[in-house]
Amino acid sequence: MRPIRPGDRGPAVTEIRTVLSGLDLLSPSPGPGDEFDPQTERAVRAFQQSRGLSVDGRVGAETWRALDAARWRLGARTLYHAVPDPLTGEDVRSLQERLLEMGYDVGRADAIYGIRTARAVAQFQREVGLTPDGSCGPHTMNALRRLGRKVVGGRPQWLRESDAIRQSGPTLVGKTVVIDPGHGGTDPGVVVLDGPLRWTEADLVHDLASRLEGRLAASGVRVQLTRGPSPRTCLPDVDRAQLANSLGADVFISLHTDGHAKPAAEGVATYHYGTNNGVTSATGERLAGLVQREIVARTGLRDCRTHAKAWDLLRLTRMPAVRVEVGYLTSPADRARLVDPRFRDRVVEAIVAGVQRMYFPIERDVPTGSIDVSELRAVVAAGTVVD
Repeated sequence: MRPIRPGDRGPAVTEIRTVLSGLDLLSPSPGPGDEFDPQTERAVRAFQQSRGLSVDGRVGAETWRALDAARWRLGARTLYHAVPDPLTGEDVRSLQERLLEMGYDVGRADAIYGIRTARAVAQFQREVGLTPDGSCGPHTMNALRRLGRKVVGGRPQWLRESDAIRQSGPTLVGKTVVIDPGHGGTDPGVVVLDGPLRWTEADLVHDLASRLEGRLAASGVRVQLTRGPSPRTCLPDVDRAQLANSLGADVFISLHTDGHAKPAAEGVATYHYGTNNGVTSATGERLAGLVQREIVARTGLRDCRTHAKAWDLLRLTRMPAVRVEVGYLTSPADRARLVDPRFRDRVVEAIVAGVQRMYFPIERDVPTGSIDVSELRAVVAAGTVVD
């Protein structure tokens, strides 16, 4: 869909304003109710900030889905597992977060009432003496309100995710990694004209992804890219996440470069799934930190740190997932590095090192910058696996 921008008018704007008013982000305006005025733009930005979305003041497909989900409050409707179109909404997310606090395994709080959420609800119902039908109606809501947290002294989801990583073993051999070169097709991403040269984000990150594919494959990893070098269309983020899920990936890495109106903006940032109320993908957060530190140490890019976001790409993937913004293509300093193949090789080695460190037990982690990626290849070539 074309993003709805400030200055636009129409029924869609009226609907946006209605949802924002219901969230107490927008006061009734004496002007026309179908105008995307500055007050509406400020409210949209506040909504995007609160939901962990990109804050641009426009309503694109991702913000529209988040607004549609925000209509629902927990308890306003009966929730159940519907096939093939599951129920979605903020009420589902609130239920999932409540169940996670109580120690039930719903997976990621993705606002989708899937089979895993239904099973967790049924388990809760069974333990409190209700009919375990997996739906959340008035009786189940009353039981939830009466009970406090079931697990204290830790984060149960963190324990589950960490245990899954530990049980998979410390080496990369046999792991499946999906690499997502951002944009592509009709969406080139950031485009910069540098004299006679034309640099595009889509081309640079595909080259980066291809190099990463080679390094990981040499380390014994099964690798899948979400797109080729010249796709006809740009695959939506929802489809990229579904592809990773269908492949049963162990890790998902999305590669991008950033852009800004001010050429002075520079540096690398890494994103993982998380919301403003503290719900996060624990292993995704750890992977983001490891990848970020390795890239900064090995390339010298400015450290723009790690951040939690609720983008579809991170929210809908079921494995540790990160999005890496490898420098600003609009920065002359960063661009000079990004167009150098040797620099891209260093970025790739940093990402491989970060992924490898995620599989090391925390007590056996190594200092940042100390892993020699060529040694990982040598272990595979020798046909040995070090425990």
